Amino acid sequence: MQEAVRIKRATYHLYTFTASKLISTFGSSVYAFGISLYVLALTGSAASFAINLICSILPRSLLAPFAGYAADKYSKKAIVILSQLASMLAVAGLLVFGLTNGLSLTAIYTTTALLSVSSMFTGVTFSSSIANLIDPDRIQRAMGFNQSAISIAAIGGPVVGGILFGFVSINVFLGIQVAAYAIAVLLESTMNFRLFTAHAENAADEMKKTMLTEMKEGFSYLKSNRVIMVIVTTAIGINFFFSSLMIGLPFIAVQQLQVEATHFGMIEAMIAVGMLAASIYFSVSKEVKFPLLFAKRGILGMSLLLAGMGVPLVIVMSYGVTVVYFLMLMLVFGITNVFVNTPIGVMMQKDVEEEYRGRVFGILESMVMAMMPLGYLLFGLLYDLVPAEYIVGTSSLCLIALTSYLMRPSVLKEAHPELQEALPNQPEPL
Repeated sequence: MQEAVRIKRATYHLYTFTASKLISTFGSSVYAFGISLYVLALTGSAASFAINLICSILPRSLLAPFAGYAADKYSKKAIVILSQLASMLAVAGLLVFGLTNGLSLTAIYTTTALLSVSSMFTGVTFSSSIANLIDPDRIQRAMGFNQSAISIAAIGGPVVGGILFGFVSINVFLGIQVAAYAIAVLLESTMNFRLFTAHAENAADEMKKTMLTEMKEGFSYLKSNRVIMVIVTTAIGINFFFSSLMIGLPFIAVQQLQVEATHFGMIEAMIAVGMLAASIYFSVSKEVKFPLLFAKRGILGMSLLLAGMGVPLVIVMSYGVTVVYFLMLMLVFGITNVFVNTPIGVMMQKDVEEEYRGRVFGILESMVMAMMPLGYLLFGLLYDLVPAEYIVGTSSLCLIALTSYLMRPSVLKEAHPELQEALPNQPEPL
């Protein structure tokens, strides 16, 4: 295929991928918010809400490595389309069940688990396909657009979900979700997932290997690549320690500082606003030259922001100042979050070999998701036993120590050999 034609096709992919991601992610956000409200309205039980959350997280952490294996082994386009169709059919099945029998908790939990699995297959496969869809010079822009779609969904999903839940029946709500998945499937069916590829799918020698063997090869590749292993390990640590923020933010702001629910909603929304602003920046800026060093500085900044959550518990502030402080803190947190994720995402797209990319992203998804319930449980217990300012301060120090060790100068130089040449007379980066 002529290079000019491929670039033109890649431009089409850039915007089609973004539109598809926006529609499906927005739909998922609306569904998650609306169905959570429905479960609470139906049962009035926090435990029922928690079970629905577990049904969303647990299947992803268990099955993500298999999704990565499938993405490396079979047609990525087929997996994306089939998994999106599975999501559409799962919601359609819940809709039909509700019309004929009335919705039940068992049906909702089952649908949530099925959606978790199907959306995870879509997400892992898409993550491992960006370098196949987009030319190398515009991968950062694609990652920026992708993050923008996620941020818009995070901002608008709960708003739209709340409006729909208040004004339409649950059946209409589910029907809208089915339509969103159908549109996403139509868009994805027009994309060429092998536009930029050097790896022959379903090669004869690969077909002879068992699934277990190939999954072991994925782990072996990950362990043999020191830089990628550092990225995965750091990501696990970040998700674990930032569970203290996800649990601590409502506990500190609402429970201890008596921030009103309306203002707290604005505080949480500022994370997505910051992420959107940073995503737009990356979609138009030049590619980061030293992504691992850039990400390290971002993580250290996020660690300080985590400790900053405890400041209003130590320094007395007026109500207005407290709200403004948390608004700015979460805005900057959202910005630094993208400043970490986007450069690292671009680096992984380019540095992970194509035939292992799906398995690496699958392992990353599995380990990161597994840390979330563990972190939620541990920090949920700690906040009842230990002063909150000590928890966020200790979590911040632990994350700083972990990042400084994992992303030490020798690892940075291995990831960016040109770094030493670019800074010949300066000390090694921290």
